Amino acid sequence: MEKIWIQVLGKMTYGIYVLTTFYEDEINAMIASWVSQVSYDPPLVMTAIHPDRYSHRLLEQSRCFALHVPAKNHMDYLSRFKGPDPKAKLDGIQWVKGKTGCPILKQCVAYVECRVRNSYNPGNHTLFIGEVVDARICSAEKPLSTLDYKGQYLRKD
Repeated sequence: MEKIWIQVLGKMTYGIYVLTTFYEDEINAMIASWVSQVSYDPPLVMTAIHPDRYSHRLLEQSRCFALHVPAKNHMDYLSRFKGPDPKAKLDGIQWVKGKTGCPILKQCVAYVECRVRNSYNPGNHTLFIGEVVDARICSAEKPLSTLDYKGQYLRKD
């Protein structure tokens, strides 16, 4: 990819989300930013996940995921979702099983829980299209976006 293209794509803004998923006894949480609503009837949400991510396999097997909107002032909270140990990521965090079985985090502005309807492989990430099965607003705090976030996810070297 040309350097200027990478720079321009880096100027595009996105929300920052914590994606949770599971399969049987395995659970994981990861930071996701390539997320978008794609339909309101039915309500569909898309997330793009690289195949080498641990969550990718869990998501393919369980066919469900939850996206949590973190608060702008909880940026430090996100660092726990970058670690290599999936079990440690949720240690000490309050969560419950959602309608699909996905972990639903208590500390968030809002969340949406989805069942995967379709997945596509248009490039180096898999697009998972999820139909909303549950959603809640949990706080009136301002959500975190890529404008506030120190990291930038543009490509995998």
